[in-house]
Order: sequence, then C-alpha cells, then structure tokens
Amino acid sequence: MAGSSPATTSETGEAAGSGERAVARTSRMINGQVGPLDGIKVLDLCSYLAGPYGCTLLADFGAEVIKIESPQGDMLRQFPSSLEGESRFFLGTNRGKRAMALDLKQPEGLAILHRMVASADVLVENFRPSVPARLGIDYPRLRAINPRLIYAGLTGYGDEGPLSEKGGFDQVLQCLSGMAVFQGGGIDRAQLVLGSVLDYFTSALLAYGVAAALFQRERSDRGQYLSLSLLRSALTIQAGRFVWAEKEGREVARDSGTGGLTGIHPTKHGSLYVSLHSNHFFAALCRLVGRAELANDPRCVTMRSRAAHAAELLPELRAALAERTALEWEEIFAEHVPCAAVRPIEDMFDHPQVLAGNLVTTLDHPVVGRFRTMTKPVMFSETPGPAPTASPTFGQHSDEVLAAHGFSSDEIAAFRARGVVC
Repeated sequence: MAGSSPATTSETGEAAGSGERAVARTSRMINGQVGPLDGIKVLDLCSYLAGPYGCTLLADFGAEVIKIESPQGDMLRQFPSSLEGESRFFLGTNRGKRAMALDLKQPEGLAILHRMVASADVLVENFRPSVPARLGIDYPRLRAINPRLIYAGLTGYGDEGPLSEKGGFDQVLQCLSGMAVFQGGGIDRAQLVLGSVLDYFTSALLAYGVAAALFQRERSDRGQYLSLSLLRSALTIQAGRFVWAEKEGREVARDSGTGGLTGIHPTKHGSLYVSLHSNHFFAALCRLVGRAELANDPRCVTMRSRAAHAAELLPELRAALAERTALEWEEIFAEHVPCAAVRPIEDMFDHPQVLAGNLVTTLDHPVVGRFRTMTKPVMFSETPGPAPTASPTFGQHSDEVLAAHGFSSDEIAAFRARGVVC
C-alpha cells in the first residue's frame, strides 16, 4: 500500500523488484543480450542533459533505467526542436529507458519512490543541493531504506560554497571556468564551445563514477554518495591547462598552441583540417603538396620554429592547398597526414567508416516514427547488452513500473485520479 511504513514498502518493493529483474535478466540471457551492468536498477530523477545522458550510458551497459519525471516533465522535452511533437535532444539522449511521471510533493508519490528505492541499485538526481532534503529524497534518508544504494548527486557548482544554490548550465560554466576565453582566443573574444560538450563530458564522468562505486560495493556490500558538478567537470576537462607553477604570472600561455599551421584551412572547394603535431606529419604534408623542400627549411625544422614563423609559412601552405579540393586532399593525405574535410553532421549517417563501426541504428518512436541515431559508445565482445530502444514518451511506462513494484490496478487508478502519477 502507498501509505505503508518504510519497512513494509521496502520488503514489498524488494520482492517485486527482484522478481521483475530476474525475469528480465533471464530473457536477456536467452537472447544473448546480457550487458556488463545486467541486473542493475537505476532510478533517473534528472532533467536536461548531463544527468539523463549519464543514465543513458548506464542503460547502454545493460542497466534497467527508470526515468522518473515530475508532472511537468523533463524540461528538455520542451526545448525548441524542428521535430514535430518531440525534442530532438531528448530523443537523442534518453534511449534505452522506461519512463514514469511521479509527483514527489505528494506523500503518496514520495512513498512510491521510497518503495522503488528499496530494490534499486543506483539513484541519480540533479537538483540544487537543498532540494533533495525538502523532497524527502536526500541520501541520508534513502540510505536508511537501502544501505546498498549508490546515490549520485549532480549539481552546477558543488554541494557547498557560495554558488552552490545557483542553477548551473553548460554554457554558464564554460564562461565561469575559462573555457570560453580559450575557445575565442582572448577575454574580449570569448566564444562558447557548441554541442553541450561540458554536459556530455559530465555524463561520461557520471557513468564512470557509478560503475566504480558498483565495483566497490561488490567488495564492501555498502553503497555511497557520489558528488559531481559541472564546475568540477569544467576544470577536469581543462586538466592540461589547469596548471599554475609557483613563479608564473597570469599572462603565461596555458594552452599547447597549434602554431598557426595546425587548423582549418580553405582549399579549392571546401575547408580542410590538418594536424601537424609532429615533424613526421609536416614532412609528409610538404612532400604531398609538392613543397618537399619546406621540410628542411630552417624555419620548419621543429614545431616551435614553425610556430615562431607561422605568419610567413601560413600563406605558403594555403597557396598549396588551394590547388585541390578538401575531399581530394583528404584522399591524397590518407594515413600520411591526419586530416578531415569539414562536413556537416548529416554526412555522418552514411559515412563508410561510421557504418563499418556500426555506430548508427534505426529505432521506432510512437510520435516521431522511424529515425536513425547513435548506438552505444562502447562495444563489449562478451556482454554487448540489449539493443538500444527509443527514448520514452512522457509517463509511457508508469503503470508497468508501478505494477512491477507491487501496486494493484486499483491503487494505480487511484494514484492517477489524484495526480500522484501521470
């Protein structure tokens, strides 16, 4: 019953959850789809991108991920999108999950979550630090229900400190942490790194941290609290820059620098990126563009000398590249010079290398229909896990999830009538 004591709901939820997982695990084993996190249940209480996609990565590894949204839904569903009826970002970052809508502000909704926690392995939330305690879902409270729970709290700035209660977003933290200055090449030319790179990096750290905590739990039989933040991720992703020697000033160069030759260059048609981070690659480029003598030019003997004379060398390099198209140079340079013609992302859906790596799959969605999208980022030879499934619609599996946790059809109908679930 929804109003039962935590002890009663724990026992009921654990029994129901164990049975549900056993059936699902047996089915996957029969189909040869066991993943490395098979049998792990994850409760995803996150909105937007970093938290939800981190849980998607766990689903890719075979974990059972239940996305629990408020009656208002994940805000990412509401983002502007050229897809009719669905957000492209939500569709691309929530695959492999089941979804239910639950009002945690109602006592019955909180009791439902507590019952689910009793049989869960992982809970991930990305509220501001003070919110979980107000909702009754903070780690100390949930640990009392399930001491083996791995609880991951993802915030913008960390659990403590003067900024801890501020809302954190990818682009905000890029500007705070120096990423935008490096991207633009100066404090007055700051630019954002597009593509929510900080969110996706945080997602990877989340999945990595949860997997490590699960491994430790196998030894200790106890869960723990994981603290992640976009600020921590923003500094981590700049580890090569975030080094300040004792006697250095503020104006010291903190980036590796490309010397002006490594970068994107115009060609006869299209643009080409070339990477010249070694004398070997530079010599190969000189030979293939018909300027072999440049490799022995005193200005070009080292990466540092080429950087020092970049203003003189750049026009010579670009004059040579202007003789052919970007695609032609890509073929000529082949494995000799790291390079790529600049392409739109649409070209990736049919690129022969992408297809060879089985990086694209086709999924069916009840609103969008059939669509092509990314598959799993890591391939396991022995435990590949289940095939990806489309991101769920709002509340798509509420009844199914509640029934699996021991609630009757009459109870579920009553929850719906009172707005506890959607």
